[in-house]
Parts: sequence; C-alpha cells; structure tokens
Amino acid sequence: MQCVPFAREVSQVQIRGNAADWWSLAEGRYQRSAQPEVGSVLVFRRSARLPHGHVAVVSSVLADRYILVTHANWVRDQINEDAPVIDVSPGNDWSEVRVWWPPSGQMGRTVFPTFGFIAAGSPPGPDQIAGNTRRVIQSAVHN
Repeated sequence: MQCVPFAREVSQVQIRGNAADWWSLAEGRYQRSAQPEVGSVLVFRRSARLPHGHVAVVSSVLADRYILVTHANWVRDQINEDAPVIDVSPGNDWSEVRVWWPPSGQMGRTVFPTFGFIAAGSPPGPDQIAGNTRRVIQSAVHN
C-alpha cells in the first residue's frame, strides 16, 4: 500500500496524484493549515529522499510540536500506526519535521520539509482512523 491511497481512504480527503501535489490540489477544496488536527493529512514536500513527497494522517495531537501519525510506506510495504512526528521548524509552523524511524526504534535524524495540513470537511476522529486503517489492511491482505 502506497501512502496516497492509504491517506485518501483513512482521512476522507479525496485527492489523487503524487503526495507532494496534494497541497496545491487541495486549494479551494479543503481547509489547509499550519496547525495539526486529528484526521488531517500532513503533506511532505518533494526532497531527495521523497521524490514524490509523502502524506500521513494525524492520529493524535499530543503537544504544540508533537503529533502521532498513521501512514503507509514510510517503511517499505508497511503501515505504521501512531508514529511520532515532531515539529523542528524555527518558526514553530510545521514546515520542517522529524519522523519516527521504526527500524532504528528512534526518531529519524533527517529533517523533512512539509507544506502543512489538509483537513476534510468532517475529519475522522481517532477511533475512525484506527477502524479505517484496519479496514485498509484487511482489504490489502485479501486482494
């Protein structure tokens, strides 16, 4: 499962195309913000490590600069639930983040540039995110 179809199914943000293009494609269709909320989608910019960008669904907001996300294919062919992400941007605007790297069991060292967060008109809550994630995993297993 790739990050884009996964985020689309879990968040209810119905955008298609490369992850990095979601930000511009959301303009006028969805609320865009520099502040996370549960159910919103964090959109990563293109970078050397992420040539198509990346999208991740916010599953919890723990502090001003600390969230948990659920996302697909951060680790190849895996879905990671409630992965820590910290805002390391100088302006506290979520334009640069560090992300938990499961193979090492710690925060990754790479700083990734982001656009911000996209929210559906009625973003899913934590229980719905978990349920949608299980449904997507089961569908992938059976196909």
